[in-house]
Amino acid sequence: MTTLKIGNAAPNFEALDQQGNTVKLSDYKGKKLVLFFYPKASTPGCTMEACNLRDNYHSFLAKGYEVLGVSADSAKRQQSFIEKYKLPFPLLADEDKKVINAFGVWGPKKFMGREFDGIHRVTFVIDENGMIKEVITKVKTKEHASQILG
Repeated sequence: MTTLKIGNAAPNFEALDQQGNTVKLSDYKGKKLVLFFYPKASTPGCTMEACNLRDNYHSFLAKGYEVLGVSADSAKRQQSFIEKYKLPFPLLADEDKKVINAFGVWGPKKFMGREFDGIHRVTFVIDENGMIKEVITKVKTKEHASQILG
């Protein structure tokens, strides 16, 4: 599980989004960023989480936040997820897990009695200077926006 804490500098990252555009942490300098990691596009929990963020997207923008999702899915799968659920924010296709590992969200998980390695559902709120303001490890998929916006 992540060792990053409130007050740490967010790891500098660079990855491709669903359309093949390069996205870097420095692109968000001067803005607040909600960086959410999720296990797999179009699965029930991830869909609930992404749609909850979508439904509250105007509130994020009004408070000066940008939203960016990350999983190890392919760009094609991320694009389909965006189109199917009309998601207004970009999704990184972190297939080589560089961003996932930089934020320490890859590790052992248990599901239905099975143990395996995967992406932990964790959200980082990063301030205008690239510092971590909040780390949410117990994400409530149906009410995630209220966890972030308080």
